[in-house]
Amino acid sequence: MSQKQRIFFWSITAALGGFLFGFDTAVISGVEQSLQAIWHLNVWEHGLTVSIALIGTVIGSVTGGIPAEQLGRKKTLICIAILYLLASLGTALAPTWSIFLIFRFLGGLGVGASSVAAPMYITEISPARSRGKLVGMFQFNVVLGILVAYLSNFLLSDVGAEPWRWMLGIQALPSIIFLVTVLKIPESPRWLLLKKVQVEAARAVLDMIDPETAQETLLAIQQSSTPSSASARLFSGNYKTPVMLAVLFAVFNQVSGINAIIYYAPRIFEMTGLGKSSSLLSSAGIGLINLIFTLISMNLIDRYGRRTLMKIGSVGLIITLGLVARAFYVEDFSGMTVPFLLFGYIAFFGFSQGAVIWVFISEIFPNEVRASGQALGSFTHWIMAAIITFTFPYLSEKVGGGNTFLFFAVMMVLQLVFVLRIMPETKGTSLEKIERTVFSH
Repeated sequence: MSQKQRIFFWSITAALGGFLFGFDTAVISGVEQSLQAIWHLNVWEHGLTVSIALIGTVIGSVTGGIPAEQLGRKKTLICIAILYLLASLGTALAPTWSIFLIFRFLGGLGVGASSVAAPMYITEISPARSRGKLVGMFQFNVVLGILVAYLSNFLLSDVGAEPWRWMLGIQALPSIIFLVTVLKIPESPRWLLLKKVQVEAARAVLDMIDPETAQETLLAIQQSSTPSSASARLFSGNYKTPVMLAVLFAVFNQVSGINAIIYYAPRIFEMTGLGKSSSLLSSAGIGLINLIFTLISMNLIDRYGRRTLMKIGSVGLIITLGLVARAFYVEDFSGMTVPFLLFGYIAFFGFSQGAVIWVFISEIFPNEVRASGQALGSFTHWIMAAIITFTFPYLSEKVGGGNTFLFFAVMMVLQLVFVLRIMPETKGTSLEKIERTVFSH
């Protein structure tokens, strides 16, 4: 196996955590009505059934940095694979609603922890020149997992007496593949040096990554981080710049309205007067466009940089959201105007925020606080996702679609200001040099 193939294998293995993240998140859409009928769930119980994984995700994201620091990136990924496997088998075989909730919650923990550990691992084993593309595979796999879940639900909808069990249980297959392959990847060299002071073990991994730069990278890691700095506190004041960048980036990701649009696309289309028959088309269309433009972004992120993609994306999001808001204000719901605008919105989002977020947040924190920094960014992302997802139906009903989409558009204007004035460029730069860039920014 060549050096390039080896790094790609390690990265795609960690990114499988993203595939399971996407699959686990979306698979509930195909089974929630069956579960409501089988267990005679009231409105509150039904809501809890759908959202329990999101609660687990928030908890998993805020605590995911702890095992990543204490056990290492590799062992954390192994634990995540086991969580996914338990969740898929447990929910598929659940005899009662309460047991279903427990295993669905475990799946949420896996999603939250994987959004911390997987991008961080890929960041720490990637050469600077291709880091954006490799970390971007995590987001690509999330989007692919969502699409595969929709397709899987469709294909398994008539299998057996209780199709919902097959829809949930099928996730065991990619979970097993993830578990087997993650056993074959090495530990992060930066964790080996920082937490274990295993210089030779770290050097061996760096030699596999790039023998020409291994010694130089080893010295750079040693100079940027000493074992005593491993107990550094994220909120000590020394790291206020990367903390501010990560929190703002994660907030902007969600106040773009992305989760509201993905989760409620059929509802939005019905608000514009389209029939229910368009809902399946909208879900599939949005998923496919998200996948295509995330893939395009992955191939451009290292060539043109994170800021360039964010500038183009922000302008596109402002225009598409502004036009959707206008359509609601003047009730211009003729033809496919709003659906096409939302497809354009998804394209700009996948091209910019969708692909850049996990890359950027995993790059900007120094080695000694990367795990807790990644956890902070991920937690901010998920808590904002929960808030936006839960409030969107209420807001759209009370203040109207026009005002809701105008709010999202104004937030994207603020994001553009953030990108132009505050966000540093991190492409093609070693993690240790990024530390100096961010701290001087």
